[in-house]
Amino acid sequence: MSPTRGSLIVRVQSLTLVAASAALVAPTTSPPVVRTHEVARTHEAARTREAAGTREPAAAAREGTVLAADLLAKVRDCAPVSNGRYRSDDGAPADIPVCGRRDAVFWKADMDIDCDGRPGLLCNESTDPSFSDATAFQQSDGRQLNAETLPYIVVPTAGDIWDHREHGVRGGSVAAVIYQDRVQYTVVGDTGPHDIIGEASYATAQALGIRPDPRGGGTDSGVTYIVFKNSAVSPIENHVEAVAQGEALAREFLRQN
Repeated sequence: MSPTRGSLIVRVQSLTLVAASAALVAPTTSPPVVRTHEVARTHEAARTREAAGTREPAAAAREGTVLAADLLAKVRDCAPVSNGRYRSDDGAPADIPVCGRRDAVFWKADMDIDCDGRPGLLCNESTDPSFSDATAFQQSDGRQLNAETLPYIVVPTAGDIWDHREHGVRGGSVAAVIYQDRVQYTVVGDTGPHDIIGEASYATAQALGIRPDPRGGGTDSGVTYIVFKNSAVSPIENHVEAVAQGEALAREFLRQN
């Protein structure tokens, strides 16, 4: 046997021993098997919950740096600008005034869920028995607003109690909606009954951590709506612009009041 051949045999034997040792210490657990039918069933269940409007609100993302407590401190007192008072719901007492400041109007109410506008998975005739496929104000491309994705609030239709137009409030006006310690910037996107106040889009409720289900979601109290006079987001669907303007207007509101 040549020296070269002998060294080859030794190396082969050494490699065989190393491989055997590795096999002994290697983990014996097989990779988890992904059961596609279980994944599909989970996704289908999630879609069903969403279609029924029963999913839990997503974690609220904070917008801007203005604190809810600072804004609330400026709206403790009310100088009414409405001629009368609104109800929070049908049959409720009329005890909600619209109050005024030099550069804003505000009210404190509940939050009902507005799912009107362009129909989608979460807002449609099946999920909302009061669904309407139209909003009072439309996008720049002529389509109805999307309540699922656009944070907006609803103001009462102009009437004897209050005419929002006389106070610089119109479609696209910027609003700060406050709930607990959160501030959500929105636009005025729809009008509602002439004698009821306290309503916002699915997206607004979800962003504030309020259950957005149009059938039984919302909250009975604790929501403050501040609308900045003579403000306007264009196009109305530009939420990034609404946040930028809202933050600037909120800071100015704090300075002036």
